[in-house]
Amino acid sequence: MPKVKRSRKPPPDGWELIEPTLDELDQKMREAETDPHEGKRKVEALWPIFRLHHQRSRYIYDLFYKRKAISRELYDYCIKEGYADKNLIAKWKKQGYENLCCLRCIQTRDTNFGTNCICRVPKSKLEVVRLTKFYQTSLVKPALYQCVSYR
Repeated sequence: MPKVKRSRKPPPDGWELIEPTLDELDQKMREAETDPHEGKRKVEALWPIFRLHHQRSRYIYDLFYKRKAISRELYDYCIKEGYADKNLIAKWKKQGYENLCCLRCIQTRDTNFGTNCICRVPKSKLEVVRLTKFYQTSLVKPALYQCVSYR
């Protein structure tokens, strides 16, 4: 698969600090995309891709908003070049959506009963810790944890 063409504009200062991590995540994404999908359900083939997409976007988000380790110019460059999901990061900035694993978690049309994902339920509302497997992002987890997070 050919590498995605990026803009010809040189990256801003600080790019060399985050480039190895983004290249590693990009390589894992390519491996996940080319993994054989025989014997898997249709949605199971997408689970590793959703996890890596979340991980890459969360990495950029944490660097800019939490640690303040990168400049606005570098953050905008990463968004423009497609290294992070602009819409997912916009949701993370809103109250109540901080632990959102993917945008599919808030789309009720994708579920059988028109409900949200377990990552949308406040921890105070969860009564019993039980193992759940979210159908679209695959993580088997205690219900008190978010779907795809790698904390």
